[in-house]
Amino acid sequence: MVYETNSPGANLSAASEARSAAAELAHKASRKVDQVRATAADSLDTAASAVDKGGERVASAAHGAAGAISSGAQYVREHDARHMIDDLAQLVKNNPGPALLGAAALGFVLGRALSRG
Repeated sequence: MVYETNSPGANLSAASEARSAAAELAHKASRKVDQVRATAADSLDTAASAVDKGGERVASAAHGAAGAISSGAQYVREHDARHMIDDLAQLVKNNPGPALLGAAALGFVLGRALSRG
């Protein structure tokens, strides 16, 4: 059996199938783009939320640090050197471990600074 492929009906049928296949492919591509777009938007929302929460933490830490510095400035204004030395001695007596670590760290920093000069 031999089919004639040059008939007008066969060409119309092939063109119609091609259009239908192209339309289906375009529809599938459009759905896939919509899915990816929704996922990307969700990811961006998650990132924005994380940045916002991180910003709040940074702001809170900055406010805490500013408060501590301000308290330190107020302490220095209100106390003379003798009183500050007495307070430091009391702090070392009450917290010998951290005081020792702080002294070692300060010695290390000073040693590095002086050896470079």
